[in-house]
Amino acid sequence: MSAPKFTTLGCRLNAYETEAMKELSQQAGLENAVVVNTCAVTAEAVRKARQEIRRLRRENPKAHIIVTGCAAQTEPATFSAMAEVDKVIGNTEKMQAGTWQAMAKGPNFIGETEKVQVDDIMSVTETAGHLIDGFGTRSRAYVQVQNGCDHRCTFCIIPYGRGNSRSVPAGVVVDQIKRLVDTGYNEVVLTGVDLTSWGADLPATPKLGDLVMRILKLVPDLRRLRISSIDSIEVDDNLMQAIATEPRLMPHLHLSLQHGDDLILKRMARRHLRDDAIAFCEEARRLRPDMTFGADIIAGFPTETDAQFENSLQLVTDCNLTWLHVFPYSKREGTPAAKIPKQVNGTVIKNRAARLRAAGAAQVSRHLSDQIGKTHSILMENPHMGRTEQFTEVSFAAAQIEGQIVTATPTGFEGTQLTV
Repeated sequence: MSAPKFTTLGCRLNAYETEAMKELSQQAGLENAVVVNTCAVTAEAVRKARQEIRRLRRENPKAHIIVTGCAAQTEPATFSAMAEVDKVIGNTEKMQAGTWQAMAKGPNFIGETEKVQVDDIMSVTETAGHLIDGFGTRSRAYVQVQNGCDHRCTFCIIPYGRGNSRSVPAGVVVDQIKRLVDTGYNEVVLTGVDLTSWGADLPATPKLGDLVMRILKLVPDLRRLRISSIDSIEVDDNLMQAIATEPRLMPHLHLSLQHGDDLILKRMARRHLRDDAIAFCEEARRLRPDMTFGADIIAGFPTETDAQFENSLQLVTDCNLTWLHVFPYSKREGTPAAKIPKQVNGTVIKNRAARLRAAGAAQVSRHLSDQIGKTHSILMENPHMGRTEQFTEVSFAAAQIEGQIVTATPTGFEGTQLTV
């Protein structure tokens, strides 16, 4: 018998939760199992999950295959109908010790528990999942402070996989980060599904900026704090103050923008307009001149005209975005956008996505050129690669100590990396 194998698809939060499941399954003594933590963000993600499950069955013919994650939560019947699958577990159940203990009761656990254990995620009110000390590389740790989403963007299935927003109390977060710093981590990243909604369900409804300021005050030995993807329209005054005054808060924000045309943003049920995005970027960069932005942008949302796409493309330079995550729109059953009659042609979507990626690549080259000759504090992820404060990769010819922060001045760049 052997310890369970894990495959993670999708976002950083899934990777975080896989670490939690590894710990829970190990504590339970589960053996001879393969666990697939799925993503549901697009129809293509679900297809890839099914493909991965079939591959894992071929490679592990005698193992129990357990499917969990967002796709298992939103489409349990899809996966329970697969001959290769022995067990389907929801996003709440996967984080509970009892789930893994029940499955570990002898070799015939499948016969002892129901094949599908997926409850109503919308009824979940407890705070976000299992706390893991030290998930990440040796240089950077990720701390989940929030889960779920209260918004209902018309293209997005994720709230139905993650449930409504719920927050980890600030005291719990601070204690965890203190432990991480005590074990040698120089950088911590706050993660969540809708990070800027943190605190809305807690007493006194604190904001994300309050949490950031509290962490920086109460964990003085933390060298670097990062924030993962945020919704700029929800950014509070304290977070803007932290951007302006706290050098330990890294000058890199990944923004959930999605589009650059007001009508499309309304059809997406986003809560910001084009000018809001531009104004936020200008203000953040005024407060912190070295600030860089990443962004999620969808190409080919239903009804998107050439002119509307051009507005989205222009947003890349209007906001001076550097790191783009471009998503070709994929019709996702169960979402309002899937019912919009005027879907964009697939070839058109592909071409528009390529143009966005090309614009992003040009922005990256411009950013890299600007960094040459500037001195940076670089956190080493491995002996020959680290990242600047703006999350830019730096390649080192001479080996450095992994996990350490080194000071260096890039002399050039190659591809998407600065070089020293």
